Amino acid sequence: MNTKQQLRALVDARRGVIVPGAFNALSARVVADLGFEALYVTGAGVTNMWFGLPDQAFMGLTDIADHTARIRDAVELPLIVDADTGFGNALNTYHAVRTLERAGADCIQLEDQVSPKRCGHFSGKDVVSTEEMLGKIKAAVDARRDEGTLVLARTDACASHGFEAAVERAQRYSEAGADILFVEAVTSADEIRALPQRLARPQLMNMVIGGKTPIFSAEELAGLGYGLVLYANAALQGAVAGMQKALTVLRDTRRIDEDPALVAPFAERQRLVGKPQWDALERRYG
Repeated sequence: MNTKQQLRALVDARRGVIVPGAFNALSARVVADLGFEALYVTGAGVTNMWFGLPDQAFMGLTDIADHTARIRDAVELPLIVDADTGFGNALNTYHAVRTLERAGADCIQLEDQVSPKRCGHFSGKDVVSTEEMLGKIKAAVDARRDEGTLVLARTDACASHGFEAAVERAQRYSEAGADILFVEAVTSADEIRALPQRLARPQLMNMVIGGKTPIFSAEELAGLGYGLVLYANAALQGAVAGMQKALTVLRDTRRIDEDPALVAPFAERQRLVGKPQWDALERRYG
């Protein structure tokens, strides 16, 4: 199976597949190396790690497409790509889907926030009309060159319109052609349990560390019938904690030795970036 077919099979199995986020090619290699079955190219992660800015629409289509292409070259996993609001209206969404599909996306996520969007777990969000988002989903479906490319429709309506309104929107998005549904920032365990019973399409549940949604284990979410369990920025938060720990030691002790509890060993770093394979190619062509 190609990566699009692999992702479709994972989603349809509804076994709570954990999908970590990657913010660059090296983080994607770590995800793949640890045996995860798919990854998410995170807009928040790209914004935080590349610009040092909060997730408030500072990222553009070119930014996420460039990262997608680099990650596609680095790993062979299925890629779910965060396309925010489609970067404009339905026509912009059409163009975004074409661009990201060409860059290597197997699934493209679109959300119904008013632009400029913000992190789903920030306050102050608002959503566009249902009709406007339906137009974007239809444009995304039509834009696909490969029918195997999946469209993931996210609604942020819980925060401003309530849970019932969000469920209603998700159902409409499904009818418009979305392959996967994502009701963002639900705030209670009962809502998490209810969604798979209310919506027929496969769903993604977002586990934001420190966010508004209660944390469930992947096993619990699989038992409820969720297809995907997203940890969009677990790697990012772990990387930040690791950098802070190592640099604090450097600042305070004026040195760092090759302690695997503190830093990845030099050899491990070279393994992750594929140096042995490049050495073999050098010998072949030299």
